[in-house]
Amino acid sequence: MYPKSVDPATNIPPGGAELYAALDLGTNSCRMLVAHPEGSQFHVVDSFSKSVQLGRGLEQHGSLSRASINRTISALNICRRKLEHHKITRMRLVATEACRRASNCQTFLERVRAETGLALEVIRPEEEARLAVISCAPLIARRTRQLLVVDIGGGSTELVWIDLSDVPDSDRASAIMQLRLNDKTGLSKHRSKAKVIDWISVPLGVATLKDQFADVKDESARFALMSCHFEEKMADFLPYQTAMRPESQKGFQIIGTSGTITTVAATHLGLRRYDRNKVDGLRMTSAQIDRVIRQYLKMGAAGRRNDPRIGRDRHALILSGVAILQTLMRIWPTDRLNVADRGLREGLLYALMAEDHALTDEVG
Repeated sequence: MYPKSVDPATNIPPGGAELYAALDLGTNSCRMLVAHPEGSQFHVVDSFSKSVQLGRGLEQHGSLSRASINRTISALNICRRKLEHHKITRMRLVATEACRRASNCQTFLERVRAETGLALEVIRPEEEARLAVISCAPLIARRTRQLLVVDIGGGSTELVWIDLSDVPDSDRASAIMQLRLNDKTGLSKHRSKAKVIDWISVPLGVATLKDQFADVKDESARFALMSCHFEEKMADFLPYQTAMRPESQKGFQIIGTSGTITTVAATHLGLRRYDRNKVDGLRMTSAQIDRVIRQYLKMGAAGRRNDPRIGRDRHALILSGVAILQTLMRIWPTDRLNVADRGLREGLLYALMAEDHALTDEVG
């Protein structure tokens, strides 16, 4: 059984409980969680999140800039101090799309190792997609038979379509944990009863899509171009090719994880201050999401910058993010999109703890 929630806590772990750490260095942000297992759940005892804009300028130059590297190393040094403070020995520290694409990635990794002592692992897109699915497992509804998991990142967007028709409710946790994604065909190559119909890592996220159309001054035109460009990149995704329309079938669910989707949810709820307990697991319809997107377009850049529901760190990226989201909801409209305030870090922690059999009622 997966944790029903992942709630930050400041409590010290009970005697003997091992602490785990997961760090996600993305195109835009550096995030880390430190947690200990507790039954079938885990408790977060420390966290870190900072916008480092590692991928800034990557679209134009193909490499990580000196300023971006300096910002990132500064953030990683804070993470190192936290890891040392908590005496962490079981950890996984990963980097994603920006490092996968940067021509100077190896130089960057060597500098990180020399200046922080941290060894970053650049994970492949299929591993990023798998971990996104694992992190969202607690939100899968019992009646779900066809599941689309969407993870909108800074430099890429992962989509995984899973058929759960043959999975008994009691076996879902272990079936999801056993998923493996083939690096070429997209099909599951493991004994899991959960069948991966297809998966794709679209090399466009909120930062990279924004950068590609930064020279288009008209905002409505820029939004439309971003949406069309993203859809073009989905041509190899089997459910898109075959025009699968599961909204007419019972048991279809979308789970979306990203800052874009949680921000849309906060706006929909009218939150003046972000509240994870109200956002995580929230169910939204295509119509509700479209209404929020129209609000964003109507308020313009200045309005979005000053809207507390969006926040200063995200206002410049929200338009590209909702261009991706609207594209997906147009292709697969549903009244069952569940918002997930969780992602790669949580997936990393679940996987590490399951590997150690540290979560009870968990089948490895």
